[in-house]
Amino acid sequence: MAKKTIRTIPQLRTPISVQDAEERIGNFDEVALGYTESEALNECERCLLCPEPACVKACPVAIEIPGFIKEISNGNFREAYDILSNANFLPAICGRVCPQEDQCEGVCPVGDTLEPVAIGRLERWLGDLAIKEKWAANPYKEPSEFKIGIIGSGPAGMACAADMAKTGCDVTVFEALHLPGGVLRYGIPEFRLPNRVIDSELANLIKLGVKIECNTLVGRLFTIEQMREEMGFDAVFIGTGAGSPTFMGIPGETLNGVLSANELLTRCNLMGAGDFPYHDTPLGLGKNVSVIGSGNTAMDALRVAKRLGADNVYCVYRRTEAECPARIEELEHAQEEGIEFHWLTAPVEILSDGEGNVGAMRCIRMELGEPDDSGRRRPNPIAESEYEFKTDMVVYAIGTNPNPIIGQTSKIKLNKWGYIETDETLATSIAGVYAGGDIVTGAATVILAMGAGRKAANNMKAYLGVRDNSFVYAQQPEDMNDMLFGIEIEEKNFVRARLA
Repeated sequence: MAKKTIRTIPQLRTPISVQDAEERIGNFDEVALGYTESEALNECERCLLCPEPACVKACPVAIEIPGFIKEISNGNFREAYDILSNANFLPAICGRVCPQEDQCEGVCPVGDTLEPVAIGRLERWLGDLAIKEKWAANPYKEPSEFKIGIIGSGPAGMACAADMAKTGCDVTVFEALHLPGGVLRYGIPEFRLPNRVIDSELANLIKLGVKIECNTLVGRLFTIEQMREEMGFDAVFIGTGAGSPTFMGIPGETLNGVLSANELLTRCNLMGAGDFPYHDTPLGLGKNVSVIGSGNTAMDALRVAKRLGADNVYCVYRRTEAECPARIEELEHAQEEGIEFHWLTAPVEILSDGEGNVGAMRCIRMELGEPDDSGRRRPNPIAESEYEFKTDMVVYAIGTNPNPIIGQTSKIKLNKWGYIETDETLATSIAGVYAGGDIVTGAATVILAMGAGRKAANNMKAYLGVRDNSFVYAQQPEDMNDMLFGIEIEEKNFVRARLA
């Protein structure tokens, strides 16, 4: 095969079909429709199959990206899925919601001249094909004596559970809500991530032998210490995320009609609020809905409000569109769907309608000054620029905080912001207890949480003395003095002997 160059590959990135904007605002069906097989094959031709791929290093879970793309090109779809799922147990999910443009695609050398290879779209296509064909990664597992507890069934918890189950450990996941999936299910609308996709990829986790117990709030039914000392768990991973909402502390936040994006999305995604009265979860959606913030969660809240029937939906953000932290695709979709954006605007007070409900919002116009600690230009208020506009619901989407239950009910060490403190191995202050994802770092991406879950699993295996199958055939050390009876001394293997 001739070596590919920028000049010989297809020059244009293969587009993806989407629902028409006028049609999709009336339903919760998926907006992006995915690649066909021919489209996926065409996009694979754009990959240069770099011998030292930067995309692999930029992926938080180190997917062998050129490897699975090459197998797709050769028509070996099942082999491609095996390569992909070896690192990422949730490809159909990650292909939809991960910010590939800032990670693997962001360092793609094709992107230096053309648009980068659509790695995320190819991952989604392959993940969807695996669901359709009912493929599942189910490696041989030698049963282990170790019992592992995972707190939280979000992306960090599931990644850790998968890796520990592959070693033969007895893994149980505890989920506080009545359905598993964590933020993937309660925080992301079906028009971006359908529940059927979550269910299918969770089913593969269960095929590995992982048990999932829902309606189990760790810290209330039992504590982390009880898991280690009384319930027999040899190691525990905490992946509870950071779901406690942040508010601004301005006047009027106690009025009826003020809520967090987490509450709005959970009520709709997990509890069927859009189908009231067929589901017992009324939402009381306003006709003029204002969402404060412009990240991905804000985009989800804006677009959900539009689909639930709000007449006017406003995004209120104190910086400009250029500083908007949402994915470009999500921002563009929101704009296409008729969301009205108030850039360089900050709320200063939520006003009552006289009956305890939201009636309007007072805002002040902003201008950008010098960069702050985040590297973005700091927004500064413009004197005497306050104005009011009518709104009857205000939704906060300006970040989250750690849920305090874990810290309140255990002696685990927290940092000054209330997040769990870990060392470089993700070990916490309690022996045998590890943590990762948003509960350690604060709000981040799905794939970063999965990377933390996998890192914790590797270190939990080391803590337990479980041999990692991926290193069975590691190269022997040059100095044979580092070995004892053919076994590396650092492994510290031993057997129990019964004395007569």
